[in-house]
Amino acid sequence: MNEISFAAPEIAASRQRGIPADEGELWQTLRLDAERAAAGEEMLRGFLDLVVLRHDDFASGLGLLLALKLAEYSMPAERLGEILRAATAGDPGIIAAAIADLVAIRTRDPAAENYLRPFLYYKGFHALQWHRIGHWLWRDDRRELAQFLQSRVSQVFAVDIHPAKASL
Repeated sequence: MNEISFAAPEIAASRQRGIPADEGELWQTLRLDAERAAAGEEMLRGFLDLVVLRHDDFASGLGLLLALKLAEYSMPAERLGEILRAATAGDPGIIAAAIADLVAIRTRDPAAENYLRPFLYYKGFHALQWHRIGHWLWRDDRRELAQFLQSRVSQVFAVDIHPAKASL
């Protein structure tokens, strides 16, 4: 069973609750949440513009956000973005799983008042997406890079999942 078929019942049920059911609809909802947040807190406008409002789709916004969160002097955000783009091109299920994760968080966590907060701030969500990238690298026999990412994820998010472990 792949990530999309696994998420299908939850996504179908979410339609009944008025929750976005596909990537485009979810991204529009995230953008609206970001516009509201920027209007309510001007100090966040630049950040929200950078990681949400200037992007046309979920994958692009998520990619930049994840790259910025994990970047360091030896591995800048631009290089991490290249890794993310390669992984998601090689396995589109990575983005489908991220969308399913966000829907699951929003539908199950009462603290997630909208999609924007878990998308921007939940370190477990970010760590899980990076794990999927690391696992893709591991399967592609790029094990040193996968281990590097696993170490950075552990340092930044305090979550440690070996990249050989099958995607969650």
